[in-house]
Amino acid sequence: MNKQLPLFEIEPYMHHNNIQPFNAQLLKWVGNKQRFAHEIIQYFPDNFGTYYEPFLGSGAILGTLAPKQGIASDALKPLIEIWQMLRSDPETVKHWYTTRWQTYMADDKIAGYEKIKAAYNENPNGADLLFLSRSCYGGVVRFRKDGYMSTPCGIHKPINPERFAKRVDLWHDRIQHTEFIHNDFEAVMCQAQSGDLIYCDPPYTDTQAILYGAQAFSLKRLFSVIADCKARGVYVVLSIDGTKKNGKKNPKLDIPPRLFAREAVVNCGRSMLRRFQMEGQTLEDEVVTDRLLLTY
Repeated sequence: MNKQLPLFEIEPYMHHNNIQPFNAQLLKWVGNKQRFAHEIIQYFPDNFGTYYEPFLGSGAILGTLAPKQGIASDALKPLIEIWQMLRSDPETVKHWYTTRWQTYMADDKIAGYEKIKAAYNENPNGADLLFLSRSCYGGVVRFRKDGYMSTPCGIHKPINPERFAKRVDLWHDRIQHTEFIHNDFEAVMCQAQSGDLIYCDPPYTDTQAILYGAQAFSLKRLFSVIADCKARGVYVVLSIDGTKKNGKKNPKLDIPPRLFAREAVVNCGRSMLRRFQMEGQTLEDEVVTDRLLLTY
């Protein structure tokens, strides 16, 4: 057992009691925090300026918070294409999904899925990635080092276009005050000013090396950028590796002393990634928790 004591006293620090769960997931994505996004938001400051989310992924926190002013970014360009189109032209997003769902359902679903995946790998784009995220195995959008999306077809049936269209409308309304940018996290976080809030959900060092961008990600560099933000008076919240295997494994992280002021623990349930790696086996021993680190 690799035990690591919390860096800080774990204490309640909850606000935003008016934030309700928002469970209409748009994208399937490993590490998706849709089910407990409202719990994370309880730890946000009562008042803040612009909301930043530099590791956007599925946008679970963003969609639940629905900020009055936000900037969201990601290093994966096709992913940002989805969000930009969702904000500007939701009917096009619905069309993207519908046409690929029809291809998928036309004959053999695996053949249809592989056709869409091949189109994405030949020319990475938001339209194909949108459907692949909802139809790939376990929602684990896995990339090789050369950028090839390699996840096989899922065993589930993706939701039909009518249900997906309703989710598009819900999300379109909730992200109207957010700007979406394709950029590195440092370039975006450096824009934040005193009183702004940044929520970071980077690739996890212990489990997510197969995911997009994770091979080149540096947690040490992120800590350095967070320190700069904190010095400018920016609030920063970081989700990072907690315990694995029902608390039997606790990854050791080289967190700089005095960078964070508080720590909370968020129960994430059973690991999506382990479900993919174990090919659907039961996961009674694979419950994980996240550490939520706050600079304030």
